Amino acid sequence: MSGIERLVGELERSHAELQARLSDPSVYNDHREAADVGRRLKELETPHRLAQEWLAAQEDLAAARGDADLRELVPEAEERVAQVEEELKVALIERDPADSKDVIVEIRQGVGGDEASLWAGDIYRMLTRYAERAGYKTELLSASENESGGFKEVVFAVKGDGAYSVFRYEGGTHRVQRVPETESQGRTHTSTATVAVMAEVEEVEVAIEEKDLKIDVYRSTGPGGQSVNTTDSAVRITHLPTGLVVSMQDEKSQLQNKTKAMRVLRARLYDLERDKQLAEVAAQRKAQVGTGERAEKIRTYNYPENRLTDHRIKLTAHRLDQILQGDLGEFTEALQAEERRRALEG
Repeated sequence: MSGIERLVGELERSHAELQARLSDPSVYNDHREAADVGRRLKELETPHRLAQEWLAAQEDLAAARGDADLRELVPEAEERVAQVEEELKVALIERDPADSKDVIVEIRQGVGGDEASLWAGDIYRMLTRYAERAGYKTELLSASENESGGFKEVVFAVKGDGAYSVFRYEGGTHRVQRVPETESQGRTHTSTATVAVMAEVEEVEVAIEEKDLKIDVYRSTGPGGQSVNTTDSAVRITHLPTGLVVSMQDEKSQLQNKTKAMRVLRARLYDLERDKQLAEVAAQRKAQVGTGERAEKIRTYNYPENRLTDHRIKLTAHRLDQILQGDLGEFTEALQAEERRRALEG
């Protein structure tokens, strides 16, 4: 029995077992388990359909080989079997379990002073426009502006099925080369903004003990440090075991700020755990297109040449003006294709 035959057999068995479990009353009445089985069935939908197509294509090939009148159809039937095999291999590449989740995106100014904070604002607008183009909803969670009109830090959520599978390629350092408006000599400056992309998770997925939290409240401040609020509505949460700190001050109520801060903290803790797991996987198999680490320079945006270069896949496009309006689809698709190619090689 060939490897693909074993694979098809395993797929048939797994699909039948999951369907049987879903109709089992004990599973059906356990909402969490039923949701888990339902999710796994949905993941197997495409591979199972392709397995059926492969079996049908094999039958057609066997029929063509065994009948003198159909012998001329053998090359076409062989081509069809090979094509479905390839599609099946791609469909069976293990999906990142976070791919279907919503995301929380943190953008921070990097090197370059005021120009870097303006650039962080440009990245924020580019990514929110990209989200809207893709049919996702965005929600601003917090923004720390400076006097120049840029952002020291901005945090927002992207909501919609598969948001993480699209936005995870945006994590890293985004470098810009342009002439700042304040530059009288017309010299090109280089500055950066860093982006972290984290899957947003439910409370049940990341358990946080109350005893592990240190919660401080204080008055919110605006640019220049002036007090914005007369009440202690701003919240700072420290997760003692990891040292992670999340501050939130945009909302008028302490409770709303705490709720938002907990969302970001959960996402960061989940991200921390994933990083550990991915490091273990990457040690065995170098299959990632970029790690999403903020220190990793992923792209250069060159204004004088209207050019964007993605350093991970060596892809360059001379239409920076359109890309900054959120037209990033070409880059996401190329990064996804490269990741599939590497996974197949691995």
